[in-house]
Amino acid sequence: MKKVEPRILSGFMELLPPDQIQFNWMVDTIRRVYEEYGFLPLDTPTIELSEVLLAKAGGETEKQIYRFFKGDTDLSLRFDLTVPLARYVSSHYNDLIFPFKRYQISKVFRGERPQKGRFREFYQCDIDIIGNESLDLVYDAEIPTVIYHVFEELQLGKFTIRINNRKVLSGFFESLGLEHEITDILRIIDKMDKMGEEVVKRELLEQGIVEKNIDAIFTFLHTSGTVEEKLASLKKLSNHPLYQEGLEELEIVFSALKEFQVKEEYYTLDLTIARGLDYYTGTVYETILDDYPSLGSICSGGRYENLTEYYTDQHLPGIGISIGLSRLYSQLKEAGILKENHESISSILLVPMDKEVRGYTLDIANYLRENGIKTDVYYQEKGMKQKIKYADRLGIPYVGVIGEEEVAEKKVAFKNLETGTQELITKEELLKRLTK
Repeated sequence: MKKVEPRILSGFMELLPPDQIQFNWMVDTIRRVYEEYGFLPLDTPTIELSEVLLAKAGGETEKQIYRFFKGDTDLSLRFDLTVPLARYVSSHYNDLIFPFKRYQISKVFRGERPQKGRFREFYQCDIDIIGNESLDLVYDAEIPTVIYHVFEELQLGKFTIRINNRKVLSGFFESLGLEHEITDILRIIDKMDKMGEEVVKRELLEQGIVEKNIDAIFTFLHTSGTVEEKLASLKKLSNHPLYQEGLEELEIVFSALKEFQVKEEYYTLDLTIARGLDYYTGTVYETILDDYPSLGSICSGGRYENLTEYYTDQHLPGIGISIGLSRLYSQLKEAGILKENHESISSILLVPMDKEVRGYTLDIANYLRENGIKTDVYYQEKGMKQKIKYADRLGIPYVGVIGEEEVAEKKVAFKNLETGTQELITKEELLKRLTK
């Protein structure tokens, strides 16, 4: 029989068990922090009706959709979690309590060219808050507060949450008479980190922006100082109503961040943050690891006023942020920021010496599991050296050896693989050691 080469498509990720344990720990940490702030779990279908999913899509986004027909039904794989959320909230409007705070940790799919750190199938870890008719700006500060605590828990080193407001950008560009070029300008300056100033200037010129306005844009973008000093300087630049409205919103957000007790060295006002997606209308965020700026944004999002307009006449403004976990994990691993994981799921491996003691061994295993201890049992009839090697390779720190003597004395030979010590103890003492 001809053998088929076992392989996966490019742009998809699968991990060996030690890495998967590490990845799952990150997921569990993010989920725990999200729930600490009152966000409710949500899952939406992987496959949506194309008409519904693509109501607002277009351009590059629509080109990346995995789209197919089943019979006469036009279907698409979800490309993010925000558009399905808009559909969900519109569908279940009468059943939800607003402000509706949800989190979703699920896979999304994009048919883009796979490259280092970019996948066609990847996990996103989203939180969003949806209001009914209105949504207080304090929620715009709660979102980065949650992210602050997520990355503190993940212990990835110093990071900075970069905050801006699209109204400030749009209002300033309108004040220069560039109201018809705003979308293109935002798209171009959003490339600043990746492409550099010279590339951005060249693209602005190619877009037809005159040098005088380009100079004004860069003077604006380079406003320096503390958050308070930047806001004070910016207020003097323009009296445009939308511009001033955006600055007032930023003042509220930064003031609330202090009330949330987020350390000031972990956030800043960064006028270059524009976010490429056109559904953002107010506060926008990006987060970087200070020691690894080449990784780019590891978490981003913002406020949107009209995302549900294609599904309902209800005004449902929202604010949200997303961690692209697959990309983040692969980049952290590649950069050596995540150390090799030698932890095991199991706390102990129980080893029955022969079939006659298997029943007693399983009694001990059940006792430990009932008390919250993750326990593995080795059933293969191998030598003790191979059994110990099995535990060691899996990173299981302790082995409980059970033979006729242990059964007779109703005890377990408890072996610490790190120290090499072994002692005979009762199951109650065993539980106490493992609980510690």
